[in-house]
Amino acid sequence: MSGEIKWYRVPVDEVLTLLDTDEDGITAEEAQIRLSKYGFNEVEVKKKESSLHRFARQFASPLIYVLLAASLVTFILEEYADMAVILGVVLANAVIGFIQERKAENALESLAKMLVPETSILRDGQRMIIHSRELVAGDIVLLEAGNRIPADLRLMYVKNLRIDESMLTGESTAVEKNIDPIETKSLPLAEQKNIAFGGTLVTQGSGLGIVVATGSESEIGKISELISKTKKISTPLVRTIDQMAKALAVVIIGLAILTFIIGKLRGFENLDIFFAAVSLAVAAIPEGLPALITISLAFGIKRMASRNAIIRTMPAVESLGSATVICSDKTGTLTKNEMTVRKIYTLEGKFDVTGVGYTTEGDFELERKKIDPLDHPALMDTLKAGELCNDAYLREDGGIDGDPTEGALLVSASKAGKFYMQRVDTIPFESEERFMATLHQDEEKNSWIYVKGSPEKLIELCSHQFSGKELSSIDPEKFLTAAEDMASDGLRVIATAYRKLEQGKDEIEEEDTNDLIFLGLQGMIDPPREEVKRSIFKCNNAGIRVIMITGDHILTGHTIARQLGIRTEGALSGSDIQGMSDEELTEALRTVSVFARTSPEDKSRIVGLLKQQGEVVAVTGDGINDAPALENADIGVAMGRSGTEVAKEASDMVLADDNFASIVNAVEEGRNVYNKIQKVILWTLPTNAAEGLAVLAAVILGLKNPPLLPLHILWINTITALGLGATITLEPMEKKLLNRPPRQPKEPLLLPVIKQRIVTVALLMVTATFLLYFFEMLQNGRDSNTAQTIALNTIVFFEIFYLFNCKSIHENVFRELFSNKFMLMGIALVLSLQVFITYNPTMNAILKTSPIDPMDWIVIGVTASSVFFLIELEKYVKKKRKMN
Repeated sequence: MSGEIKWYRVPVDEVLTLLDTDEDGITAEEAQIRLSKYGFNEVEVKKKESSLHRFARQFASPLIYVLLAASLVTFILEEYADMAVILGVVLANAVIGFIQERKAENALESLAKMLVPETSILRDGQRMIIHSRELVAGDIVLLEAGNRIPADLRLMYVKNLRIDESMLTGESTAVEKNIDPIETKSLPLAEQKNIAFGGTLVTQGSGLGIVVATGSESEIGKISELISKTKKISTPLVRTIDQMAKALAVVIIGLAILTFIIGKLRGFENLDIFFAAVSLAVAAIPEGLPALITISLAFGIKRMASRNAIIRTMPAVESLGSATVICSDKTGTLTKNEMTVRKIYTLEGKFDVTGVGYTTEGDFELERKKIDPLDHPALMDTLKAGELCNDAYLREDGGIDGDPTEGALLVSASKAGKFYMQRVDTIPFESEERFMATLHQDEEKNSWIYVKGSPEKLIELCSHQFSGKELSSIDPEKFLTAAEDMASDGLRVIATAYRKLEQGKDEIEEEDTNDLIFLGLQGMIDPPREEVKRSIFKCNNAGIRVIMITGDHILTGHTIARQLGIRTEGALSGSDIQGMSDEELTEALRTVSVFARTSPEDKSRIVGLLKQQGEVVAVTGDGINDAPALENADIGVAMGRSGTEVAKEASDMVLADDNFASIVNAVEEGRNVYNKIQKVILWTLPTNAAEGLAVLAAVILGLKNPPLLPLHILWINTITALGLGATITLEPMEKKLLNRPPRQPKEPLLLPVIKQRIVTVALLMVTATFLLYFFEMLQNGRDSNTAQTIALNTIVFFEIFYLFNCKSIHENVFRELFSNKFMLMGIALVLSLQVFITYNPTMNAILKTSPIDPMDWIVIGVTASSVFFLIELEKYVKKKRKMN
């Protein structure tokens, strides 16, 4: 995290002087007071939101408001059945949302879990073990390999101390620490070498550090503050549904008022016309729509889970499908987070090493041809030096214990064979010397020293070089040029050398590290995942831009981006970003897709500016440093295996396999869900509009016995929403979804084609229904119950035939009519229920229906089928026009 770090610049001797006041030491309280001038404070973590408040927030939707208003009206009118159904839908929607939603407070809890419960400190001149919560500024903490650091520490003493900060900075290799004062006012976290940050892990060495920040003043605490201050943004789906609900509310209220006015003009009694207006509202309000949308999302969640994408918030299912930008972390997301040796240089040639990660499977190639390393002595000795001068260990489960760089050297050596010599002495790696040396004895007690370190340092220490056949005076330019070539490819370069000492020597002396024989160079990198390049290609093809935001080196990030096919014009570092205004950074975001050495603030700022440009932003990450951006994004995607609990709790979706390729599957599923939601709306609104129009038409015509009674409308809405509408959510996925560009973020759910269908279908259904109703009323003196039964069945049959039209919004469906078995089962269920209420005496009495003749069913079926053929003809004509 960048910014003002005044207390990081306090010299060690000044801090020690401040604390060394008497023989008995200094109390924690006095240390807090004396260090307060440096800005050290302890701040408690905020309490999380109550469950009751979370549940109440589920009702904050315009469409829900309309439904609650309708339920209140039906209660006043004592239409308790209507009220019960509407409230049931509202409650179900709220319960499902409550179960799915997880807010930022859970991320704060996970942050607390990252802090170790106990830590070893020096206080009041005594060593003691206390709970990490009791730490205050001024406490001195003892550090050893394997410790998780309990708070931000200014290091006072280090001995070969290396700390894994990848969860905080994104840096893939452990950071070597020192005690030198920092004079620069602003530095990225990864370059603050004299600070040990809370939550990070000591991988090697030991040290002492003074507590300079705890709680929300620590770097982890600052991230938690960013999370707690971040307002959870409504997703594109929620925003568009809200807009549609507001429009529907206005239209429905307007029609209800219009119905009341017309009824008064037509001479209806006040109570009758009031019931008619309420009937219209109940008919027109798509009370089943929230449930159908919820079902669509739920099925999307299930399908995504089967493809390793675990959804934590329901609207996230479709949000990724509408994403226009994916901001991805590098380490552990695009790469394996496992250092791997890719190239080796000796005087025998430039060797390529195959294989990825910490598996020992792989080969050596020279000029693109596989070789036997035993035929190249200089290569074997280079590998041998890398394995012997090494403190890491390979585990049986395929992982490593120790520094990732040393782990990479072990793996490259293992690909050639096993090297073993007894170690008798060591010079640990130190930043001042820039090398590590180990002394070994073979079975004959011959002593050998092996050294590894920076190429520049080892060249200074070497007088000769080994060509694989003979020794000769060293040619520094050859090795420096080779090292520069490797570094330009984003590789971290380690040099190795050796020297034979006198027999029986068991201690390294200063002169033993001079006159060494230079062996070779090993270049390593955290390699890209094999499947990611293909996934990024698919993202590009789907119109989705991929941006890399990493805490790693800018050269490494840019190199990985080129290898993966990320389109970018150069790269920017965190310091570059901090020196830019919002306008300058916004302009840079149009072409630059690689950002390195970034802080959590930088990442959140980038996400915010992208959203201001109208982008729908997805952010992937696995570290604590990713949590604020995950919260701020339209959808946050965390890694399930390597991701911290903080990142998971801050995310909307978790990838169970840590595979960036799964994001592409999630994009496809997200688009599929949104496509189905549009189909649900395409079917629901025209059919509800038809029912409402039928009520309005009856008032206009002055019918005392309308074709549809309020109870009929409730029956239709209940059985068709579940038996017909729900089956749309089980439609097979349409082909080539990833060949389409992302939908525009401001694109309304009510597409022009849906608005046109509302008018066309509603008018056709009402006209045909009324014609059959009047025909039955006039024919042979039939009673109104029989005519109303025919009208009721006609509406249902229209909805069945129109359901087939909704299998695709734009394409003809003749070849796909029977592709959805659930739809066929739903239609069969609805038809069975219609037959039941038509001929069952009990249902006749409840719904005021009457049995009808077999010929009536044929007339109803033929009449209702007109909507199917008319809509399919319209699709065909529009497609022809578009092609021409």
